[in-house]
Amino acid sequence: MPVHDYDPPERFVAGTVGEPGSRTFFLQARRGTRMTTVALEKAQVAALAERVAELLDEVVRRSGGQAPVPALATTGSEDTAPLETPIEEEFRVGTMSLAWDGERDVVVIECFEVDEDGDGPEEEVLGSPDPSRAVLRVSLDGVGARAFTTRALALVAAGRPPCPFCTNPLDATGHICPRANGYRR
Repeated sequence: MPVHDYDPPERFVAGTVGEPGSRTFFLQARRGTRMTTVALEKAQVAALAERVAELLDEVVRRSGGQAPVPALATTGSEDTAPLETPIEEEFRVGTMSLAWDGERDVVVIECFEVDEDGDGPEEEVLGSPDPSRAVLRVSLDGVGARAFTTRALALVAAGRPPCPFCTNPLDATGHICPRANGYRR
């Protein structure tokens, strides 16, 4: 299967298609005219963004602030443009890996295609993916990684608002609230 390697990408973003409550989440990497789009779950986007932010914070802490990683997203680095079209899903993401390459000062993100035969992620090692599955590999500098996390976390937070009583997501038509004995809120 193919390895879609972007080292570095010109653009790497998380985005959605659809209305809150029925959105499909994607990661999209582009360099020149080559573009790769993969689908994943909202929880995967949230986990990836949180882990990248934690990794960057740890790199800054361990380097005493000397690493080329901004503590916050820098002004002008944000990417608020929509996903590029056409959106053609290469594969659905199953497992992901994350690492800091200290020699090159980059975050390496690998997104592996869903494993159809049931093998677990414990068989995957960074840099040597299962050759039977596609992988998206992206190497981001500190500025690009911070910009990715800022956009991804905002994207996840932009979903349906929570019910003030049960915290389940509210649809535009409301929902049947378990804390209100089944009455619609």
